[in-house]
Amino acid sequence: MKKVFAKKSSTFRMHSVLEKSLKTALFSLLSLSIQAASAAPISENALNKTSLLAFQKVVKGQVVDEKGTPIPGVNVVIKGSKTGVQTDIDGSFAIEVPSSSTILVFSFLGMQEQEVAAGNSSLKITMKESGQQMDEVVVVGYSKVKKESLTGSLQTLDNKKIVDVTTPAVENMLAGKATGVFVNTGGGQPGSVGKIIIRGRTTVNGSTDPLWVIDGVIVGNSSGNMNPADIETLTVLKDAASTAVYGSQGANGVIVVTTKSGKKGKSTINFSARTAMTTINNGNFDIMNGAELYDLYDSFANKEDFQNVWWWTPELRNKNYDWWDNGSKTGIANDYNLSISGGGDNFKSYVSLGYYDETGAIKGYDYKKYNGLMKFEYKANNWLTIRPQINLTKETTFDQQHSVGALYGNMPWDSPYLEDGTLVGNAPNPTWVNTTGSNYLYDLQWNYGESESYTVRANMDFDIKLTSWLTFASVNNYIFGSYTSTYYSDPRSSSGEAVKGRIEDYFSNYNRVYSNQLLRFNKTFDKHSFNAVAGYEWNEYNSKYSNGIATGIPPGIIVADAAAVPEKVGGGRAQWAVQSLLSNINYSYDDRYLAQVSFRRDGASNFGKNAQYGNFFSVSGGWNIHKESFFHADFIHNLKLKASYGSVGNRPNSLYPHLPLYSFSQSYNENPGALISQLANADLSWEKTYTGDIGLDIGLFNRVNITLDYYNKNTSDLLYRVPLPGVIGVTSIWRNVGAVNNRGFEASINVDIIKNDNLKWSIDANIGTNKNKVTSLYGGKTQIIVGDGSGIAGSASKLLTPGMDVDSWYLTEWAGVDPENGRPQWITTDASGARVKTYNYADASKNQKVIGAYTPDFFGGFSTNLNYKKFDFAAIFSYSVGGEIYNYARAEFDSDGAYTDRNQMNLHSGWSRWEKPGDIATHPQAIYNNPSNSNKASSRFLETGTYLKMRSVTLGYNMPIESLYISNLRLYIAGENLFTITHYSGVDPEIPPINGAISGVATQVYPSTRKVVLGLNLTL
Repeated sequence: MKKVFAKKSSTFRMHSVLEKSLKTALFSLLSLSIQAASAAPISENALNKTSLLAFQKVVKGQVVDEKGTPIPGVNVVIKGSKTGVQTDIDGSFAIEVPSSSTILVFSFLGMQEQEVAAGNSSLKITMKESGQQMDEVVVVGYSKVKKESLTGSLQTLDNKKIVDVTTPAVENMLAGKATGVFVNTGGGQPGSVGKIIIRGRTTVNGSTDPLWVIDGVIVGNSSGNMNPADIETLTVLKDAASTAVYGSQGANGVIVVTTKSGKKGKSTINFSARTAMTTINNGNFDIMNGAELYDLYDSFANKEDFQNVWWWTPELRNKNYDWWDNGSKTGIANDYNLSISGGGDNFKSYVSLGYYDETGAIKGYDYKKYNGLMKFEYKANNWLTIRPQINLTKETTFDQQHSVGALYGNMPWDSPYLEDGTLVGNAPNPTWVNTTGSNYLYDLQWNYGESESYTVRANMDFDIKLTSWLTFASVNNYIFGSYTSTYYSDPRSSSGEAVKGRIEDYFSNYNRVYSNQLLRFNKTFDKHSFNAVAGYEWNEYNSKYSNGIATGIPPGIIVADAAAVPEKVGGGRAQWAVQSLLSNINYSYDDRYLAQVSFRRDGASNFGKNAQYGNFFSVSGGWNIHKESFFHADFIHNLKLKASYGSVGNRPNSLYPHLPLYSFSQSYNENPGALISQLANADLSWEKTYTGDIGLDIGLFNRVNITLDYYNKNTSDLLYRVPLPGVIGVTSIWRNVGAVNNRGFEASINVDIIKNDNLKWSIDANIGTNKNKVTSLYGGKTQIIVGDGSGIAGSASKLLTPGMDVDSWYLTEWAGVDPENGRPQWITTDASGARVKTYNYADASKNQKVIGAYTPDFFGGFSTNLNYKKFDFAAIFSYSVGGEIYNYARAEFDSDGAYTDRNQMNLHSGWSRWEKPGDIATHPQAIYNNPSNSNKASSRFLETGTYLKMRSVTLGYNMPIESLYISNLRLYIAGENLFTITHYSGVDPEIPPINGAISGVATQVYPSTRKVVLGLNLTL
């Protein structure tokens, strides 16, 4: 019986056994990796048995980093041999060499490899971080290409530029860092994930999420719960030259992630820890206190309607219960990561463990995430290399969170506690001014939810070197995920009272099978260089879920067996598959003239039999002008002109849009019944996007790097559910209709302002602009009115019409307040077609118009990095200019007296309320139970989306501790999301996604949080 009444369900107790087993396995493999890595360092003895008589000279020197700090453990090897030494704790070394012309190779994990002649004097080697080396070789679609040979538009970020904010989600880390990448972060709730749009919306109905590729594996439209600390590089592919090789999955851009790997040399241990203290940031949204709300009610023109009720007394002004103070706290986020890497000539390993734990700044919500990555490379012989890896992730949540809606809406006059200190119960509450309100704290005594998910991503990859220029590469991946959740509503709570308690259990799991088999060709002769790939790819997805709801549960029992009524059961299965043939060729002549061509043919299971396969291509070219013999501008070290054109595709969110479907959702007399739910369309095909891009890369004075890009994207055959007459029982059918155009300009600049031994100062900045418009609709239609994506009745509408933005607001036009009488006004169209003012909201709503759009005029970010001796400083900002947010929250909290059952907001800076004839005001006269419709959907609630946000600011100090064999210890303090400059009156102009999509509608959101962070990075 104790288990039955326990807070945790039996399902989750079973998972605890799995968790312990998982931890045991991880630490066992971690220990194995340590042993393998520690055995890997090269010996100080000559392993190739070269006669010592051959060595006639001893070369001495020291190896330091760019800050002048000695680096112990650097491998110093005679090129072409296995003879070498390692630097000591002072970074010093001494090695015997045959002659002064002998080439020494210096290598160390995380640093660029260097080759230096032994010479005749002492050597001082300054090693640069490998993050800088990524500029030389970039991971793109299915291959690696030298940056100077690239013809596409892309941007690569290294680990340091990514993991400078405290969040478990990679998506949230990209805001303001990549040109043309618009990020709506996920809000302040622990574990929330943002949404990304690359170069504008190419669809009106489908997903805008980019494709994520991790270590060569297509994992879907998210980062797959990976640990950000495991990322080596992240590359955003934007134009057709970069994305066309991904075919039908590349229309929204592609994000390619390469995780860290073991490097040859001494084993390296890295440990990082950070603790963040989080507090709620409600922005400009200022809820009234008791006195302010009293003054608002006292100003109502019809105060006589309530002045005789029991609660309206002068003492009411002094009642002020702070719901936000009671429901929020200083949250704590802890992020710990440990990695061990190393290897020798034939075996390399990288093993990491990650743990993230955050308690919400709104009380009652806990999120935990565990990550483990084991990645190995084994060179069996000179032609076979095997690369197995496994990535494990576990996430848990415990949800007894205080109600965000109640924190905003509950009146300060209503306390959750009676005079004797006990909680006020369920509605109706005669002690409250809002007698219909319910005290959520009463429910939180018992109600809660919890969830648990596991993800396993396993690879068995291998390369077979057929010749010096031809390699067969095989990537084979299996992903398994499971998710379980339980939500309990006690029979004593308001949500469970009517059904005598409810428990809901949900179970789901999925698996993905991914494989690509490639031939890689890499050949250089004379001045010609070829880099090509051709292959076959298979991607398969299977999922199933089940849920059960039971009611009539004794208080405290959280198992469905005890329920009196099995209220509802449900379940489903889903499958899809894509197979592809792909090819890509890069050509370079003398590193001056560059060309690329790709072709891909995709077949997908969710298209009609007449259009199941689609072809996608790209062609591009580049010209390294600075390498021409006629070019003599010494101050320009890089000047590349590039252009591309190609096609990519997009599939619908629905898995079976092409099939005739029946629904078994109805029954009769306990017998199942089938109803037709969808008509077939055998011709349903891909959305196709054709993109042209022209760009220019400029490098000046070996200090300034500039990238400029202009693009034009045309998307046709949009996937859309076209309405049908309902007489046959089906109201729509999937068809390819309509078209959208996106065009934009992007620019980024990096400047090394100061660069010397003691001081380095650099600045990065980027800007992107995107203009989109609908170019055609189906059936000759000129407009389609759609919802705003919020799912809220009475919210705004959007209009799809040729020539206008996809996110155009379609609203009743607000005309302000009449100065003579304080009444609200709107704009309508009279019989002559003129636009005139009216007091009649219903009449004005018959003549709505397009007023603004959510799409910003331009957006981007900028940052600065400063290193002085052992100190480092960094600051990152992001911004967005233009675009209109529909602030639906004002319809409730700025309602001019319409909503008397909830709190109201204070007037924002620059606003005023009408009080007497002649007042020029933004707000009409306030009226109790306001009947004027002034808070109904209109352009009144459109507000600017312009903002400047400080993402993070960090100050660190680096020091080696030689006595403890610590090569570097970095201590730092940071602040995140410290301020936002905006005139937007809501919580945050960076609107979190609603139902997984970016909508531009602001509702009662979980506020973003400010963070103060203390952290350390340790390298052994």
